[in-house]
Amino acid sequence: MTGTIKILLFPVLLLLTILPANTQERVDLNLILAIDSSYSVDAEEFALQIHGTAAAFTNSLVINAIAHGKYGRIAVSVVQWSNSSSQIITVPWTVVTGQVDAYKLAIAIKSQTRQTAEGGTSISAMISKATAMLLNAPNQAERSVIDIAADGENNSGERVERMRDRTVALGITINGLSILNEVSYLNYYFQNRVIGGPGAFVQIAGSYRDFGEAILKKLLREIYGD
Repeated sequence: MTGTIKILLFPVLLLLTILPANTQERVDLNLILAIDSSYSVDAEEFALQIHGTAAAFTNSLVINAIAHGKYGRIAVSVVQWSNSSSQIITVPWTVVTGQVDAYKLAIAIKSQTRQTAEGGTSISAMISKATAMLLNAPNQAERSVIDIAADGENNSGERVERMRDRTVALGITINGLSILNEVSYLNYYFQNRVIGGPGAFVQIAGSYRDFGEAILKKLLREIYGD
């Protein structure tokens, strides 16, 4: 009898050894939130970005939007960025499935300190970093989105149009949050040179004081996929 059991179990064990394990959790959205930390952003402006983003994830509208998805969960990571050599992951990939997860993410976002080097504005390097993160994300997503907040044009690293085109060709969407406190036409710059991919759009914040409202609107569009 023992020999018979071993014979029956052997093909099963062999099959389990051959088949790859699927450890990826399915989510509706893999979302990277890129926080502008370049030299043009002072301490108060950085804080307004952080606090505004954190507050958005405690908003019931965002929590309900997440629940509305096919899988009812999204994955989020936060990156601070400045020049071409400074992109720091400050919140690693975090899956949000409901209010508890959303509040935990909000705490992680709000408690982060500024970690990037003071320097120029390399939107292109941020896109490159985010693209690599999405291609190696631990969760399998229906959609992949890079959400770039900035108050200035790309002035460091590769031409942003080239990096945008490479990323969009991979099926990744790049959205922009243009903060118009210094460059009044920045939304048009983003529209023409930065954003791309399925459903890409630019959200405008008239100033850093408007960032909280702008990021809330932006997150709702990105999570719903409108």
